[in-house]
Amino acid sequence: MKRNCIYLAAILMLSCTAKKEKATGTGDMSTSFSTEGKKVLVYSTADSSAYRMSLTDTVEFKEMGQPLETQVCVFVDPGKTFQTYFGMGAAMTDAAAETFYKLPKEKQQELLKAYFDKTKGIGYTVARTNINSCDFSSDMYTYVKDGDTALQSFNIDHDKKYKLPFIKEAMQAAGGQLNLFASPWSPPAWMKDNNDMLQGGKLKTEFYNSWALYYTKFIKAYEKEGVPVWGISVQNEPMAKQRWESCIYTAEEERDFLKNALGPTMQKEGLKDKKIIVWDHNRDLIYQRAQTYFNDPEAAKYIWGLGFHWYEDWSGGTPMYENLRRVYESFPDKHIFFTEGCAESFNASRYNAWSLGEEYGRSLINDYNNGMVGFTDWNILLDETGGPNHVQNFCFAPVHGDTKTGQLIYTNAYYYIGHFSKFIQPGAKRIAATASRSQLLTTAFRNEDGKTVVVVMNQGNAATTYYLWINGKAAEINAMPHSIATLIF
Repeated sequence: MKRNCIYLAAILMLSCTAKKEKATGTGDMSTSFSTEGKKVLVYSTADSSAYRMSLTDTVEFKEMGQPLETQVCVFVDPGKTFQTYFGMGAAMTDAAAETFYKLPKEKQQELLKAYFDKTKGIGYTVARTNINSCDFSSDMYTYVKDGDTALQSFNIDHDKKYKLPFIKEAMQAAGGQLNLFASPWSPPAWMKDNNDMLQGGKLKTEFYNSWALYYTKFIKAYEKEGVPVWGISVQNEPMAKQRWESCIYTAEEERDFLKNALGPTMQKEGLKDKKIIVWDHNRDLIYQRAQTYFNDPEAAKYIWGLGFHWYEDWSGGTPMYENLRRVYESFPDKHIFFTEGCAESFNASRYNAWSLGEEYGRSLINDYNNGMVGFTDWNILLDETGGPNHVQNFCFAPVHGDTKTGQLIYTNAYYYIGHFSKFIQPGAKRIAATASRSQLLTTAFRNEDGKTVVVVMNQGNAATTYYLWINGKAAEINAMPHSIATLIF
């Protein structure tokens, strides 16, 4: 009997350990990893060069003991694993779709291949779109008539002209599958206390159920058109009063709308498998929002994860990457997902500005290292004005389509994003990686096929030779000034 009790206790201990490992995403693969016989393929994008995700070197691991302080190193420990990578993509807004269909057919196909082809492009697997109009729409619109609380007039005819066909073509280019999520910028004006889709305002409590049903109507309408919807976010930027479509929720208001209206309605309408993202705003308030949602079990049970943006520097500060880490540490069973970011204040003279790409590289590396599972850029395509946009809030996209000349303009951001999305595959595990010099930023993943992917960004003005060091073996690599490289082995 005593022996049985000991045996049972051991089983329970192992079970608890396994559950903890799954929740935190940490594990140990050190015994199964070897550099023996592996060659490192180096793909580079560099300023003042023609290299754009180009194969620039192939190097081998050699014996190397304790590195000296004078030897620059990137240390990778495949034995320490963290979150599972979900995927990367961009927003397919009205503006992107309208621009797409103003381009010549051959340029349309080029763009689809550039973004979604897994071998010739950068392999996007995720997309976002807007429910009702947003700033990157040519006009303001909703899907219902004013005052229709039962939503009997609901239809998505507006989206059938540009947005839906564009998303369908992207799905096909991605191999038939794309994880699409949808976000509202504002409910219809008549549902809000300011009677306006613009300038913030709040959803009236008497319309909670109607607005909750609105999401389900949207999902079912899109899926009837052959476009599966992976998930939704509750509200784009719920703490921002904007001159474009916007709506304010405190953390408690968003939590209560979710647990009392949206979550139950999604379940009732047979959509419990759809993922729900909360917050969908900047890193600054993300921990307070997470605490409010996740400490309420009745709300938390509906939530897949937290969405975030990178615009907290509006206050004059710097990106607050560490705030993500606090969420990752405190709520390891929830996902942290980048849902929007772009370079603002469009100016065509800056198409070739190297800083456009470096902003993405810096954010991606830091956010992944702090627990992010995936990334969704803002507009996948914009025109030569940084629009169209019905409130003149113009910005950059990684690729612009000049509707006057019919040409595509690739900014450096496209290539910097590609160093991650092309090589890291959904299902990959992040592994530990650090650099011994501040000019080098790094993150690393292990794909399910066993390939290791290390991204190294040199943000300095000088070339830097470093050693990729793993368990006493190292490969010598040269990082060009203002460059990013993906190492695969």
